[in-house]
Amino acid sequence: MPRRLAIAVGALALTAGAAHAQAPDTAAHLTFGAFIDSYYAWDFGRPGGHQRALVTQAARHDEFAINLAHVEARYQSPRARGRLALQAGTAVQVNYAGEPDSLSGTSNFLPHLQEAYAGVAVSPSLWMDAGIFLSHIGSESWISADNPVYTRSLPSELAPYYEAGVRATWQASPTLSAQLSVLNGWQNISENNGSKAAGLRLDWTATPALTLSYSNFIGRERHAADDEQGLRVLNDVSARWSQGPATVIATADVGTQEGDSWYAASLLGRWWVTPTVGINGRVERYDDRKGVIAELRTWGASAGVDVARGPALWRTELRSFFGSPDPVFPDRDGDAELGKTNTAIVTSLSLRI
Repeated sequence: MPRRLAIAVGALALTAGAAHAQAPDTAAHLTFGAFIDSYYAWDFGRPGGHQRALVTQAARHDEFAINLAHVEARYQSPRARGRLALQAGTAVQVNYAGEPDSLSGTSNFLPHLQEAYAGVAVSPSLWMDAGIFLSHIGSESWISADNPVYTRSLPSELAPYYEAGVRATWQASPTLSAQLSVLNGWQNISENNGSKAAGLRLDWTATPALTLSYSNFIGRERHAADDEQGLRVLNDVSARWSQGPATVIATADVGTQEGDSWYAASLLGRWWVTPTVGINGRVERYDDRKGVIAELRTWGASAGVDVARGPALWRTELRSFFGSPDPVFPDRDGDAELGKTNTAIVTSLSLRI
């Protein structure tokens, strides 16, 4: 009898333990983190003032600099969530240059907010967030360590990296999610016209290795070439394949504004040759002959090597632009110090904790 009782008690304990292990996590979690990305870049065009053109990443020539540094706090519970991240670096200075220097007569510190949002769960599968977010558009991240290639492609550099507004995120199924955003506009925190913009993102996990994504932007924005306001529409599609040590991402963009159009595409990938050494590369095309975003037509290619040591990542990349019909890149040896090609090499050491 005692033996039977012991067996019964043991079985009950195992059952209770299994039920506890399967129970959803209802606790609130507050976590902190930090990231720093330092770099040195040599631009063979030797731009005056050390400022490289048409890029936000590794934007300074012949200078030891901080590309991006941020500290963050995250909160997550079944009913509420949020993230606050403060940032600085040369990428911030370039990417947020369109924000006003002051608001209501005081210095504008909003560009130092990488993200600042609060969210509530309308249901277990539907969240509403409000504040400043990283962009819903595209396949590349503002955080260099999250990209297969250190620098970003022109489709990413010349599309929004950040946005401000409200968004609804719906996990429709385990393999399909949808996000709808209402925004101040095209990469701006402070409102700069009388219109709001909208954006949609869909992510479908077609297989465990393949994710297909679509994102768009619809809103009235300023045409870069003629300064006129018009309806801008951007459509972005991407496919991300990741299997073991290999990752490949293909992206294509098509945009229009009042009859003018532009397109862009990139194909990039990385392969971890060993657990600590990886090689990566990218080819890209950008064509905006009407100057909606930037009057630029060029091809690009890059190759790089990554070395990981725990939370530290050392990355080196050689990148070139070529095939431009017009001299648009800084070149001290070119006509009017402009050339049709550009080559730069950058090395970076980053740490994430």
